[in-house]
Amino acid sequence: MKLSRRTFLKNTTKIGLAASFPTIISSCALSRKGRIAPSDRVNIGIISCGNRSGVTLDYKEYPKSQVIAVCDPVKERRLKRKKQFGNCADYSDFRELLVREDVDAVHISTADHWHVPISLAAARAGKDMYTEKPLGISVEQCLAAREIANKHKRIFQYGTQNRSMIQVKMGIELVLNGHIGDVKELYVWCPPGESGGSMTPELPVPEGFDYDLWLGPAPEAPFCKDRCLTQTHRNGIFHIYDYAIGFIAGWGAHPVDQLQWWADNVGLKMPVTYEGTGTIPKTGLFNTLTNWDMTCTYENGLKLKFLDDTTARKEKKIPGIEDMKFSHGTLFVGEKGWIAVSRSSWKVFPESLYKKGKSPGDIRLIASKNHRHDFIDAVLKRRKPISDLESAVRSDIICHLSDISIRTGRKITWDPVQETIVDDAEANRMMSRPMREPWTL
Repeated sequence: MKLSRRTFLKNTTKIGLAASFPTIISSCALSRKGRIAPSDRVNIGIISCGNRSGVTLDYKEYPKSQVIAVCDPVKERRLKRKKQFGNCADYSDFRELLVREDVDAVHISTADHWHVPISLAAARAGKDMYTEKPLGISVEQCLAAREIANKHKRIFQYGTQNRSMIQVKMGIELVLNGHIGDVKELYVWCPPGESGGSMTPELPVPEGFDYDLWLGPAPEAPFCKDRCLTQTHRNGIFHIYDYAIGFIAGWGAHPVDQLQWWADNVGLKMPVTYEGTGTIPKTGLFNTLTNWDMTCTYENGLKLKFLDDTTARKEKKIPGIEDMKFSHGTLFVGEKGWIAVSRSSWKVFPESLYKKGKSPGDIRLIASKNHRHDFIDAVLKRRKPISDLESAVRSDIICHLSDISIRTGRKITWDPVQETIVDDAEANRMMSRPMREPWTL
């Protein structure tokens, strides 16, 4: 007898959470969508319905997927998304969504401090996942995330959608095929962080806002506009160290991931030393890096310069940056030219390289026209997606080690075998973060 994919998943998935919530079959799950049989379609649950979750509308346009449930501790947000997906089921607590047997995969677009804890819970519940960047808020979380693929064999798509943009793929393929000769210098830059923010006035928690669940593993803190109302005010949650390490990872994830895509294909893993300077606000609520200038060195001596966009342009730290209008990018400088790639555009020197972009040579990368659709295809085919977990772990740790170096004010050394910081007890302690009870990894 030929088993449908749905039957196969039911027979092989072990739910890692207590089945204390009823399984509800949404009317959306029973509807027809194109000519795709329900057993060959991926049922998606959306976890967090803030601004970033707007990209999940891509699932609505792809016949191989459908959203059957949404979740957010803020009632107003989840009801907005619920309406967009045809009044599917909605939940405040992600654990209620994860025990549903008819949910095959989840899209996680929470605040950064929830990315790894919820991804691990999803893997233990037998769900595949698309998790937004950055990966975690500590090195410990990044390393723990490997359990998702290694133990539970789940499909994990990292939300670094630049890999699904044609100019990024073409640029990196030109580098891989030797069109600029041996790579001699590497540069990565992204938008700077923000300072300011205030904990006052303390506000009453609005009706329909589960603040305890919103905080989750983060420390208790007063409810205030700059911390909590990111949809209508400043995106403070990206610049408060309890929930993130700032734009060095929140935005840096994109250009560092572009770099890592190349590095993975030439046998480089991660730099082993990190040294530089940066600015951390001394007043206000926001306390992540605003500016930074890092030098990260690989075992073979190749140097990566990692800067914020303001520092890069003000001090002209990146060759040719005055002609590059994009606020984040990855620049490869070789013996015979250079190539810079970003989400919005790409630039090359000499310009004759543009003509070679469609036929760069024998070395080719995975092709994807849409990051969410690539995830769905990976789930159905049980293959690695374009932005895989192992690469995400490496690129995210680069951001963390840069942040730790600046916070300690000294050079740090990374042991790629033991995966730890060498001979620096203080820096080593900064590889992990305490979690508020009852939450754990």
